[in-house]
Amino acid sequence: MIAIKDRVRFVETDLMGVVHHSNYLRWFEMARVEYLRRANVMLPELIAAGILFPITDVQCKYIQSAYFDEIVRVEAELVDFSRAKLCFAYRVLRDADDVLLAEGKTQNVFTGTNGKISRLPQLYCDRIQALRQAKDGGLA
Repeated sequence: MIAIKDRVRFVETDLMGVVHHSNYLRWFEMARVEYLRRANVMLPELIAAGILFPITDVQCKYIQSAYFDEIVRVEAELVDFSRAKLCFAYRVLRDADDVLLAEGKTQNVFTGTNGKISRLPQLYCDRIQALRQAKDGGLA
């Protein structure tokens, strides 16, 4: 599991100062990318090699609202992994008091540039497995 922190920007809120629901998905992506970065799997490198990983499923359960200028902590845990897909579980918490704001899941599959499912090269699998086995990527 890894965690990132981010401060809620005014542009991410509605007229009531509440974070718009779409931003939680963006925070999921930020945490997922950080997880891969910590595994030394760099997205530009994958894309240059013709490896894409579109989302095929996303879920988000909203529990409490986040507000302008709060700091949120987004935790990402790799819960299922194969050479064909990645599945993450997420928790978004208000950092000041650890209140759970939202939780969710995503599934990505690996494809070539033609959009057909492909297998992730073993080099990248080994890197992801090494971080997953470490069990704790720490805080950003």
